[in-house]
Amino acid sequence: MSASGLGYADVRAASERIAGVTRPVALAHGGERTWFALEFLQHTGSFKARGALNFLSERRAAGRLPAAGVAIASGGNAGLAAAWAAAREGVPATVFTPTTAPAVKVARLRALGAEVRQVGTEYAEAAEACAEFVAESGALASHAYDQPLVAAGAGTLVEEIVAARPSVTTVVVAVGGGGLLAGVAAAAAEHGLDVVGVEPAHCRAWHAALEAGRVVDVPVASVAADSLGARRVSADALWWGRQPHVRAELVEDEAIVAARLRLWREHRIAVEHAAATALAGAPEGTAGEVCVVLCGANTDPSDLAG
Repeated sequence: MSASGLGYADVRAASERIAGVTRPVALAHGGERTWFALEFLQHTGSFKARGALNFLSERRAAGRLPAAGVAIASGGNAGLAAAWAAAREGVPATVFTPTTAPAVKVARLRALGAEVRQVGTEYAEAAEACAEFVAESGALASHAYDQPLVAAGAGTLVEEIVAARPSVTTVVVAVGGGGLLAGVAAAAAEHGLDVVGVEPAHCRAWHAALEAGRVVDVPVASVAADSLGARRVSADALWWGRQPHVRAELVEDEAIVAARLRLWREHRIAVEHAAATALAGAPEGTAGEVCVVLCGANTDPSDLAG
């Protein structure tokens, strides 16, 4: 285990728990020395299913999964994953989302059997309401990213990328609250891979934490804020972000929109803006092979034309 509280052993344990249930990641050629990890093909349309299943499976095994089920605050993707995993475990899921959550995600949450409660306009407001509900109901509190079991589940992606494409040298991920970044960085360290974490310029909680040397709150405003709009990152994301194999990048909304359109026009891949954020910040001209994680596609594709 690392000094962050999240290490490679946690990722390996997660891989064993979720094996045969989550879908192994598919890789697609994205250009010269570039590969796309098509994690939007995962159950519920994003990588979040990995962490949610790992979390609830471990809690079930530990005898700590209450009849009241699980509660989570989410912009959408983590809630979808929690609802899916809860259904597999036979317990209820209550999901708190901001009122700004995309309608397509809210509809899918309800289709998965979750009780949806929309509170406030930002993730932080939904999180506060969720905490109150947990205190009153006795439900198990989950977290979209700041939970080692959730982050470890996300890190299982690296195990599968390396198995499918051993020549990959760099993994690129979008960063919101930092669960994916932390898990991927923990696994990448074991395999000698570099990691590039990419944030929208106006959803820069990770950058702010790296600059301050501690977790701090930031305002959020981005086209990708529905998935990446965390006001603060996890302590694990901060710790792993300071390791030598990890690099942080910022991209403007215009670059994110352009990357999303490029994925559609050149590859016929329709993803949400969070996934396009990773591509927008992917390094060019590197000596090795780059794998860009396309993390989710719970989006309305009607604005993609041509």
